[in-house]
Amino acid sequence: MDTGKTATPGDAGKEPRTERGRRTLRKLLDAAAAEFGERGFHETSISGITARAGTALGSFYTYFDSKEAIFQALVRDMSEAVKRAAREALAEPLPALERERRALAAFLRFAAEHKEVYRIIDEAEFVDPDSYRQHYETTGARILERLREGARQGELRGDLEEAHAWAIMGMNVFLGLRYAVWGDGAMPPDRVAALANDLLARGIAAER
Repeated sequence: MDTGKTATPGDAGKEPRTERGRRTLRKLLDAAAAEFGERGFHETSISGITARAGTALGSFYTYFDSKEAIFQALVRDMSEAVKRAAREALAEPLPALERERRALAAFLRFAAEHKEVYRIIDEAEFVDPDSYRQHYETTGARILERLREGARQGELRGDLEEAHAWAIMGMNVFLGLRYAVWGDGAMPPDRVAALANDLLARGIAAER
């Protein structure tokens, strides 16, 4: 999964110091994403990752101590990539509801291009529970901050709480599963995001 970012493993003393090292680390993470996404954590091997990356086995141990270590780094890397996709879609000032629509559309496009993200994040619940929880907690916190900003601007209700942000996140996750991972492209991301945005704007109770 080429996320277009400079990767770091997050382990003290193992950050690459040269451009060549950064490219090697990026290759390892991208290969790990493909291997874990196709085979799952338990069936993936370090030799399979290095073969796919086209790197020597010694290069792996330059940056990671184990299969678990690269999996942990990969979860962080994917979480950062999801955040960056949303951030790039929100580069310009936007009304509060439009921010949510664009953020969801960007996530759906990202998930369609990187379907392996779902399997890897799901496996993290059992392989690396701390990273799994951190992924969702930081995502929920970003949504909550957007909602609070909308409230400060007078565009959203002033009583929005963390549970509202997590409800939106849950909706987004399952829309991604249905239409980005399982979907056949029949409903484009912008259409899915527009329907979800209408739900946020109007709710589902019938007008009386």
